[in-house]
Amino acid sequence: MPWSRAAELLIGARNYWLATVRPDGRPHVAPLWGAWMDDAFFFQGAPTSRWARNLAANPAASVHLESGTDVVIVEGVVAHLTTDDDLAARLIEAWREKYGRMEPKPATDGLYRLLPHTARGWSEGLQTAARWMFAS
Repeated sequence: MPWSRAAELLIGARNYWLATVRPDGRPHVAPLWGAWMDDAFFFQGAPTSRWARNLAANPAASVHLESGTDVVIVEGVVAHLTTDDDLAARLIEAWREKYGRMEPKPATDGLYRLLPHTARGWSEGLQTAARWMFAS
């Protein structure tokens, strides 16, 4: 799978799964909405949610698509984020296009960005498997 296809799948996805680590080391997985842009994954949620509390203690996370046929798994580090006006406008537009009524609150609590360090992907079997590394 070429990276262009993986990026297309990340941009076009409606739902994503976020994997974090609980303080006791057990995994935690949650579905969420988000937007892939600028080679990063942006998402929002309450800072009191289980996954947000996990990320506050350990910012390592993975996000992947729902599909088991077109697979993209991105691993990286998550940061709590306050945006500038340009990024806020682009995120709001991405949310509006994808979810209609939903908008992120870009300048307030609850916005996060996963900066990837590696990603893996494949379609229709492992013969198309690829791995990508990102600059930190």
